[in-house]
Amino acid sequence: MTALPEHVPDAPAAPRPGLRERKKARTRAAIREHALRLFRTKGYDATTVEQIAEAAEVSPSTFFRYFPTKEDVVLQDDMDLLWLEAVKAQPPELSPVAALRAGMRDAFASLPPEEFARLREAMNLALTVPAVRARSLDEFSRTIGMIAAALAERSGRDADDPNVRTFAGAVVGVAMTVWFAGSGDSLADFADKFDKSLALLEAGLPL
Repeated sequence: MTALPEHVPDAPAAPRPGLRERKKARTRAAIREHALRLFRTKGYDATTVEQIAEAAEVSPSTFFRYFPTKEDVVLQDDMDLLWLEAVKAQPPELSPVAALRAGMRDAFASLPPEEFARLREAMNLALTVPAVRARSLDEFSRTIGMIAAALAERSGRDADDPNVRTFAGAVVGVAMTVWFAGSGDSLADFADKFDKSLALLEAGLPL
């Protein structure tokens, strides 16, 4: 795998989100929490967007402002944003993979166990509900784009650079391989296996 250059200008620290952003984050989290609860009790197909919106005390139009489809309420979570922000906070002298590893460790350290449980529940839905499984391809593409943007920012390359996109795709592949291989119910176990797999990627995938 072609290594990415390590040059990146020192970026200013990100400001703390304002009240508006925090309220939006709470609304998004509430919609997702109620959706997963209803899917658990009523089943995915039997649950409507209107029922989710009512449980979260928002309008259906508000639901769609946060999640374009019902499938997205399963697939889209805040984990990507959490660890990408952690990656951006890493020292500029770190290589892209080293920054990803450090950022992921920081993100997992700040993730409550109950949020990891919700991630596992959402992934199980993505694997068992055909409509969600089909939509997950779009979500993988979105995640690759987000990782490519973070890598491009650190490396000084364009996010559409084929090497950057390939690198980002490899990171997503590592994450999915670890997840599908089974990591138990422990966040610490998954984080450890993910870090070791990223270390293998960092070493050039020796066999």
